[in-house]
Amino acid sequence: MAEDRRGDAGDDRSAGDPVADAFADGPAFVPYLAVGDPDYESSLAYVEALAEGGADVIELGLPFSEPIAEGPTIQNAVARALEAGMTPTRFFEFVEDLDVDVPLVCMTYYNLIYQFGSGQGPRPFVERAAEVGISGFVVPDLPAEEAGPLREACDEFGLHLISIVAPTTDKERLEKLVEVSSGYVYVQARLGVTGASSSVSDRTGESLARLSDVDLPKAVGFGISSGEQAATIVEAGADGIIVGSALVDIVAEGHERGESTEAVADRLETKARELKRGALDGYGRRTPAPEGTSD
Repeated sequence: MAEDRRGDAGDDRSAGDPVADAFADGPAFVPYLAVGDPDYESSLAYVEALAEGGADVIELGLPFSEPIAEGPTIQNAVARALEAGMTPTRFFEFVEDLDVDVPLVCMTYYNLIYQFGSGQGPRPFVERAAEVGISGFVVPDLPAEEAGPLREACDEFGLHLISIVAPTTDKERLEKLVEVSSGYVYVQARLGVTGASSSVSDRTGESLARLSDVDLPKAVGFGISSGEQAATIVEAGADGIIVGSALVDIVAEGHERGESTEAVADRLETKARELKRGALDGYGRRTPAPEGTSD
């Protein structure tokens, strides 16, 4: 069971925590977009459209030039965002400019976090993130064994550090990941890099079963692209779904076709509603727990 994470100033994330609240009343829909793709103003509209479509948490990708965990779809989005001028400083301005009422999680790579500021390690980045309203981080290339400084900075400023658990993560490593984690666990539905898929991995239930004793919500990502897939994942026991490539595809298609920002935003909102509805449908399909037991 994960320990209760509290900030140095007495921050108790078990009460009044927007991330915990997002998972409190049924499955959470957690979409991802690369910030600044294809340009700053359009990206603002697209993230806001996801919130309108029912997002409970939004993962904001801070572009990095070597996104090793990403498939071609998100790599191309990152390239477009970098070409349009996205930087860590600009990312924080973007978060301040957003008009959404859901918790925001920064997904990026450790080099950007560590190099920000004046050589003090991750603390300046985390402090700035807290100032603009970021609730936590997903850092795909940060090993649990090296997460101490970032974990300490997150605790100091009351932010979450969300770990990714793969189907092949062994028991010892799983325990280390849980030890440094808070907020929720990002469960990979399949091996490989990110990318929309036409089928849901049959290893999802197995991965969730391995996490049954972990006292954190489990959000499943990697490959979800339809409402029916979302339903299947949640029916299998997931506390939430994470969707990136299927949404980034909509942005890329709109950019390639020269569609208006408004038209692309409308399609993103429609897709978000489909995915959220699928998650809720899957929750309704679950077999009720026997009387006298907890769900």
